[in-house]
Amino acid sequence: MSHIVVLGAGQAASALIGRLRQEGFEGEITLVGAEPVPPYQRPPLSKGYLLGDFARERLFLRSDAFYDDNRVRLMLGTPASDLDTDARTVRVGEEVLHYDQLAICTGLLPRTLPEEMGGTLDGVFTIRTLADIDRIEPRLGSASRMLVVGGGYIGLEAAAVARKLGVEVTLIEAAQRILGRVAATETAGYFRELHRRNGVEIRESTALKRLTGAAGTVTGAELEDGSRIDCDLVIVGIGMIPRCAIAEEAGIEVDNGVAVDARGRSSDPHVWAAGDCASLSIRGQRLRIESVGNAIDMGEQVARNMLGADEDYLPAPWFWSDQYDVKLQIAGLNHGHDRVVARPGKSEGERSHWYYRDGALIAVDAMNDARAYMIGKRLIEAGKSAPPDVIADPEADLKPLLSR
Repeated sequence: MSHIVVLGAGQAASALIGRLRQEGFEGEITLVGAEPVPPYQRPPLSKGYLLGDFARERLFLRSDAFYDDNRVRLMLGTPASDLDTDARTVRVGEEVLHYDQLAICTGLLPRTLPEEMGGTLDGVFTIRTLADIDRIEPRLGSASRMLVVGGGYIGLEAAAVARKLGVEVTLIEAAQRILGRVAATETAGYFRELHRRNGVEIRESTALKRLTGAAGTVTGAELEDGSRIDCDLVIVGIGMIPRCAIAEEAGIEVDNGVAVDARGRSSDPHVWAAGDCASLSIRGQRLRIESVGNAIDMGEQVARNMLGADEDYLPAPWFWSDQYDVKLQIAGLNHGHDRVVARPGKSEGERSHWYYRDGALIAVDAMNDARAYMIGKRLIEAGKSAPPDVIADPEADLKPLLSR
């Protein structure tokens, strides 16, 4: 009987195994996860779960009965190792698994500060896993001042939660502005002002020199500009790296993640990849799409292709972020944009930013404007554009654009 092994226990892995059974696969399925819990949602970790508004049991993507009913063997709490593509084996603890096909859905690892910069001090955290939040949450409840290192979405979300709980927050970003890699200056400006209105001190073009501590616990930070900050809690949000060492060590091509073709197959014909750790060729570059939507869609398409569908995966990414009373919704990929058109909303706080590349609409950032997001998303998925002058006119009705 055919055996499919899935490495990783996140959104992509959950979608993949579910689709395998839905498509009628009757063979063995083994899901291997480094964490001691079954697949769960990660986006709520830095939002509702950290704030205490999102119950732990709601995080899990499948019920316990699902794995029994669908004959999925869970091997949790031990990362896989020693992938041998010639023998088609992989080690999990003391057990060696033989596979017919294998999917790598191992996701991402957070970048950390080195020990010489104080990265190992007590009170210094990254945000990626359920265990991370379970360690942060009690410290956040008693913290007086938090330092966030890094101005990406994770750091901004953590800052918003801390302010809601009454903690003083300073956020430093080494680059010229927050959200430098992922959003236009217009979107960055919107969120910079939002956080400042809510009491966050944001310091851009400000790099960390080192964290300082007493008795092994963080007490402050020294910055490259010579200034100092007192803090008793630090969140490090300086980016993620694809978790693909097992593939690289096995001789599988790695290029900004596990390099896959349009079907999701790696350089080894029996090994596939999906989700955050997989790199796709998009607009001539190897890119990874770090989003729930991509993890689900790609996981399901890879499952179908493992069973012989032989269909290209066509990304239609979407993202979101919750900060204070603002919901940011993003459709498309703004990579390579050469123009941004701002559209005011009908109410205070509503706004959207529309990205163009060579005159074509490629992405939309919508702040508290679900209508703009949905229209933009549908246009992008249909391969349609939108005249910039129409977008810029707040009185223009966007819905007719869908029927063009």
